[in-house]
Amino acid sequence: MRGYGKLSGKSLEDLRAGERVDVMAGKQDPLDFVLWKHARDDEPEEVKWESAWGSGRPGWHIECSAMGSQLLGRHFDIHGGGQDLQFPHHENEIAQSEGAHQCRFVNYWMHNGFVRVDDEKMSKSLGNFFTIREVLKKYDAEVLRFFILRAHYRSPLNYSDVHLDDARQALTRLYTALKGVAGDAPVDWSEAHAQRFKSALDDDFGTPEAMAVLFDLATAANRGDATSARQLKALGGVLGLLQRDPQIFLQAAPAGGPGNDEIDAKVAARTAAKKAKNFAESDRIRDELKAAGILLEDGPQGTTWRRA
Repeated sequence: MRGYGKLSGKSLEDLRAGERVDVMAGKQDPLDFVLWKHARDDEPEEVKWESAWGSGRPGWHIECSAMGSQLLGRHFDIHGGGQDLQFPHHENEIAQSEGAHQCRFVNYWMHNGFVRVDDEKMSKSLGNFFTIREVLKKYDAEVLRFFILRAHYRSPLNYSDVHLDDARQALTRLYTALKGVAGDAPVDWSEAHAQRFKSALDDDFGTPEAMAVLFDLATAANRGDATSARQLKALGGVLGLLQRDPQIFLQAAPAGGPGNDEIDAKVAARTAAKKAKNFAESDRIRDELKAAGILLEDGPQGTTWRRA
């Protein structure tokens, strides 16, 4: 196949230089790969079935070409996967799909970096393997999305509770800047921040630079710029962020934290103590809540609270 190796940057000459001496019987060329694997006599029946080529099962690569063409079409826009799949798996997907359908297979390939846990590779053998369901029992889904978007998709992603806690604090800063923003507004793409944001995403999905734009807008919003606040919410929506009511996010209870009803009761008790001029009790309740990670904000309309 002409052009084989175009995704991974490998030439046929480079590949032939690394040919194995011991070539699988039945190959016409040492670089050939399996489309249909013949079943062995000792294999269980549930992993093989009859076909025009005899009893067997699809090769590893052909399964993905079949799923892609069936579910997305013979040609589609974006194909993702880990960096370790670029060669030979994705290279062979291209060869199969373009050979079969005589058209371009995929427009854009996005190969993500590996997940690391406390600076070690995630693996079952190291005992640091976990599922997304386990993470979501401890952290809000939007916090996890924010954490992932802060790193470029091709960079290694170092997972740790410390980094997730930091992501929650950073997302809290953005939501704090949106307090008082009512309703939704479309993105003003002619505005300078939006143009920087779009330029970052157009450059290989540069989410770290796009996120920096959001924090610049939050700084302006915290100075009272309502236009920046609306733009912040609109651009956040492009990445699936900042679409909840700020107060709901800021008061969301983490696993093991005090519940909202308990906090509301303490805030009411503090308000009563202040009215009775029992300032020692008022300060005690404030300090107790602060120690539990609850910050009180007194204003003309009363006292509101958020989680630190």
